[in-house]
This record gives sequence, C-alpha cells and structure tokens, in this order.
Amino acid sequence: MKVRVLGCSGSIAKDCRTTSFLIDDDTLIDAGTGVGDLTLEEMRKVDRVFLTHAHLDHIAALPLMADAVGAQRAAPLQVHALAGTLDALRAHIFNDVIWPDFSRIPSHEAPFISFHEIRLGQSLQAGGKTIEVLSAVHTVPAAGFAVSAGRGCWAFTGDTGRNPAFWQRLNQLDVAMLVIETAFSQRERDLAQRSLHLSPRVLAEELDCIDAGKHFPIYITHTKPAETDLIMAEIRRLDPHRQPPRPTPHDIRWLHAGQTFEL
Repeated sequence: MKVRVLGCSGSIAKDCRTTSFLIDDDTLIDAGTGVGDLTLEEMRKVDRVFLTHAHLDHIAALPLMADAVGAQRAAPLQVHALAGTLDALRAHIFNDVIWPDFSRIPSHEAPFISFHEIRLGQSLQAGGKTIEVLSAVHTVPAAGFAVSAGRGCWAFTGDTGRNPAFWQRLNQLDVAMLVIETAFSQRERDLAQRSLHLSPRVLAEELDCIDAGKHFPIYITHTKPAETDLIMAEIRRLDPHRQPPRPTPHDIRWLHAGQTFEL
C-alpha cells in the first residue's frame, strides 16, 4: 500500500497545502487543497474519498475535483463521511448556491458524486484495503481512520483534541505509522483547547497513552505555517512528566507534502 502526502498544512501559504492523502491511486483521505497537485489523469483514477470532517481545509478541493473530472468518469466519485459531515456538505457546499449539487447532476441516475454514510467503529473494504473509522473529538462531527492492505496500518487522527477512545483502539491495532495533528504552539494552547486541537504539551500527554512496547514512527501534521518551526521545537524538547522538560521518548517526525510511504 502506498500513501502519498498531498497536503498536511493547517492553512495555506506558499508551498503549504491543506490536508489530503492519496492511498494507492484510488482513495483519498480528506480533500484539502493538496488535491490540486494531482494531474487530471490522477484525479480520474480516484474512486472514493473518505472525509474526516466538514471543515473547509479538509474538503476545499472536493467540489472542484468533481467538476474537473466528473464528466470523464464512468461512475460517480464516492464520498464517504459521517452523517453530520454529509449533512454539512449538502447544506453548505453542494447546495446549488455555493456549488452545483453534483449528487444529482447531470442526472439523478448518473451523478458526478454519490454520498455514503459511515459510522464510528465501522470497517469497510475498498480497493483491496481495509478502512476503519476511528474516534475523533472536534468541534463538528469528526473521525480518524486506520487503513491497511494486510500488513501494518496507516493511522490518522484527523483533527482532534484529547481522545481516549482513539488510543484504546490504536493499542489494539498493528500500527506501521501514525499521523497526528498538532495545530498550535504552547503560546496558543488556550485557543487549541477551545477549538479542540492539540498543542505540544497535550500531544505529549496523549502519546503517553500508547502501550509500552509499541514503537512506530509518529508524524506531525496540521501545523499552522507561521508556527511550524516553533511547534516542532517545542515537541522535540517537551516531556510533561519530567522537570526540567526532556525530549519525548517517541520517534517523532515532521510530515511534508510530497512524501510517499510504502506500507
């Protein structure tokens, strides 16, 4: 299984693209602005999109991609998301005001996109992969995902605050790599708490939930462009249980757009 990082930034700036991951050639996890780096042929090969939640940085390219390649596809692009996310897409994006309702265009019988509800805890088989819907704790209905093609899984928190249910399930999985958000630095920790995102100290506390003996690389995503260097410096030196603070014991790395992983 191949995972290509199309975008992993918490906002936009030069060379910063928002969240989207291409799994093999046929599955997107989120559809942020990183999708814009795909060629038309690459977009045509995408059969399904799994959305973590409805916030714009995770869905911005979805209506544009449907418009770009919808007429060139033999079947609708499948959009898989929680019920609350699908409701938001119908009400606020594909509403014939912000964007055409491609779930019934060009016809009800042959639309450009189709909506498919998923549930927390559900596992789906798609494109030779198992995709499990994991818990997330955010300001809107949200999920994470674990994706596997028979070996260790690629796990993604999505946008989340403190999330005990996520760690409970993660400890039961064979994890090859974890992608976890840390949107704000310590100086913005109050904003992180109100918006249900992680900051470095809370990240370190959350990572303490990983069972002893489990070791896998942990990639940091969704940092705000203006704070990325500060966030990573804080993560590298912070362990909340030691005085003075010492580095966390985990293999923590920074995710970059353009990276590709073979799992």
